[in-house]
Amino acid sequence: RFSLTLIDTLDTLVVLNKTKEFEEAVKKVIKDVNLDNDIVVSVFETNIRVLGGLLGGHSVAIMLKEKGEYMQWYNGELLHMAKELGYKLLPAFNTTSGLPYPRVNLKFGVRHPEARTGTETDTCTACAGTLILEFAALSRFTGTSIFEEYARKALDFIWEKRQRSSNLVGVTINIHTGDWVRKDSGVGAGIDSYYEYLLKAYVLLGDDSFLERFNTHYDAIMRYISQPPLLLDVHIHKPMLNARTWMDSLLAFFPGLQVLKGDIRPAIETHEMLYQVIKKHNFLPEAFTTDFRVHWAQHPLRPEFAESTYFLYKATGDPYYLEVGKTLIENLNKYARVPCGFAAMKDVRTGSHEDRMDSFFLAEMFKYLYLLFADKEDMIFDIEDYIFTTEAHLLPLWLSTTNQTISKKNSTTEYTELDDSNFDWTCPNTQILFPNDPMFAQSIREPLKNVVDKSCPRGISRVEESLGSGPKPPLRARDFMASNPEHLEILKKMGVSLIHLKDGRVQLVQHAVQAASSLDAEDGLRFMQEMIELSSQQQKEQQLPPRAVQIVSHPFFGRVVLTAGPAQFGMDLSKHKAGTRGFVATIKPYNGCSEITNPEAVKEKIALMQRGQCMFAEKARNIQKAGAIGGIVIDDNEGSSSDTAPLFQMAGDGKNTDDITIPMLFLFNKEGNIILDAIREYEAVEVLLSDKAKDRDLEMENMDQKLSENDSHKQNSEEATSASQDVGAVSEEPEEGESSDVTDPDSLSPAHADSDSVSISNQDSYVPGTEEASAPEPACTQGDNQPQEQKTETESNSRINWDNKVQPMESILADWNEDIEAFEMMEKDEL
Repeated sequence: RFSLTLIDTLDTLVVLNKTKEFEEAVKKVIKDVNLDNDIVVSVFETNIRVLGGLLGGHSVAIMLKEKGEYMQWYNGELLHMAKELGYKLLPAFNTTSGLPYPRVNLKFGVRHPEARTGTETDTCTACAGTLILEFAALSRFTGTSIFEEYARKALDFIWEKRQRSSNLVGVTINIHTGDWVRKDSGVGAGIDSYYEYLLKAYVLLGDDSFLERFNTHYDAIMRYISQPPLLLDVHIHKPMLNARTWMDSLLAFFPGLQVLKGDIRPAIETHEMLYQVIKKHNFLPEAFTTDFRVHWAQHPLRPEFAESTYFLYKATGDPYYLEVGKTLIENLNKYARVPCGFAAMKDVRTGSHEDRMDSFFLAEMFKYLYLLFADKEDMIFDIEDYIFTTEAHLLPLWLSTTNQTISKKNSTTEYTELDDSNFDWTCPNTQILFPNDPMFAQSIREPLKNVVDKSCPRGISRVEESLGSGPKPPLRARDFMASNPEHLEILKKMGVSLIHLKDGRVQLVQHAVQAASSLDAEDGLRFMQEMIELSSQQQKEQQLPPRAVQIVSHPFFGRVVLTAGPAQFGMDLSKHKAGTRGFVATIKPYNGCSEITNPEAVKEKIALMQRGQCMFAEKARNIQKAGAIGGIVIDDNEGSSSDTAPLFQMAGDGKNTDDITIPMLFLFNKEGNIILDAIREYEAVEVLLSDKAKDRDLEMENMDQKLSENDSHKQNSEEATSASQDVGAVSEEPEEGESSDVTDPDSLSPAHADSDSVSISNQDSYVPGTEEASAPEPACTQGDNQPQEQKTETESNSRINWDNKVQPMESILADWNEDIEAFEMMEKDEL
């Protein structure tokens, strides 16, 4: 109810040389638009669209009046309306922080009983930080300083609340306390125009502090968020950790801002990536994943990509960007044009429409596309005399020297000196950016041509540059091993760097500029694309519950249960309730990446192998060929444990794995060592691979007890007395809360009936960490009823026969309760 589209489009009419229509439109606004309405509006949207539209209209109106042909009757009516609207927005700033409420009632303000607003506590960073251009222009036009003061206060507060270690800001902030509500940070929705207005406020107002702030933020953006050609959100407190795996279309403005800053190379890279997405879907989806699939399918005809295209063409003069603009126009006419205008796309995949055309389509899209193709003689004024607001409204640069009611303070000393040659206090120009190299932009774009195309066509052959040894196939993601030195060297050549994170995961980052050649950069981008797709495919796989490895042989009898990670291939243990039972054997080679050289030792047994050097599925095929009935992969990260690391699932190799029929389980390093130590101590170790722990093997235990009793009768009384004393020393029960490490056979405590199983860790799909485990290790507990004698210490590789005392009923019940709790926890974690 305040003629949004009409006001938002005023200065577009002048850019398109529709001066008569502009004059009529201004008269309609003056005559018909009423700003004193009982409606609740967005402070942010009203500022950039209505206040900005009125100020942009006023700017071009006085310009036309000075030229002497049009608007001779104009007497600042649009500016008077803008001032009225400015006062209606001021109540929103009535907060302790100076950050405005997100909404205001144009008639009743914020806290009036009839306002129907004022209860909000949060606002987005862009909402509070995208006011300075319009409010400062209003103050400079009218001589009333209050508007610029309020906008500066809001900007100052956001700057003070930035995360000091990363110099990033979050998406939403509490307007009363200043606490960050959403702590993810990017350059898209919720933050975008905050960064834009810091740089443009310096351009328009000439205040050095705005440029210093922008440069500080920009350094953080390029350090953490920019992962060329991608711009991915991160956590402000942990900026090396990505906050999400998709990007929103609003970040398409950022290449244009980088052009204004003078950092052209990353602008070209990101713009080209976005253009490839557009060529695939006809429009830029509202959000898309890092592997360039549709995340949110709608497209409300946003102009940010057209804006960046215009600025890149202005900076480079490269006709390629005219072709990009031509594609945009053809797609709009072909897919969005309807009888009464242009309809927003409801789904870019199906081409369905929404019955709406946002005002920014006429305010920005028409303006930028016209300016992209317009020659200087097509314009009735010099566009270089103006700066664009975030809604593409025109504010004259002469405002920087008019009505300077705000005292500027140079706070350079408050800022940390940044090592960035781009931070020169000069305006970049094409002579400096592209010295004698008209192909500069093309050389940056070329490696990104196929970044979205999954087929990624290549040339007929690729010749080894140094050796001339004929075609060499590029490294594929499915073949990559982080421990292979040759693979790491290939990554370096492709401009891909490998970062080992503290939690044991590996992060890959690609910088095309660091590649040995453009072909290597293309290979690097293809490799990253494949890796993202492979990772995404694995994450989509069904999240399987944890499995159990249970040691069932003497002297454990099922008391020791180890949490195991499942495999997304091979026998599904949940469908084979009996599980797979067998003795374990260590294979040669231990990594299992080639043909097994000791098949006689592995046949009809469960093979033990080390993680690394090849894909899990390849290990499974090799041991299955050798006759193994199952496999256990032990993590090669020293100290990793299911106590501290999330559940790990073994993924396939991207091929058909139906040929693998044996069960495969994964044990972290700590749990794997328990089995290895048991082998060293007892030689023959039998385990059960199952979907969950089974009751301990009573039949085997009873048989072992009888054998032990027969052995005890053969001992002489002196040995029995000595053994009884020794056993008495080790039979003392541990203090409550303590447990004994079963990896050390000499320190084993007597076994309790129905032992506790190892707690099952969270079922996230992260690669395990390598930190030392601090949680207690699985313990054997006491509970057998027949006393046994221990063999003399002089016997080599002696076994410990367990001394079993009769327990009181309270102790037995306590053990049972512990066991019940353990199994309940296991079932809960599985769910």
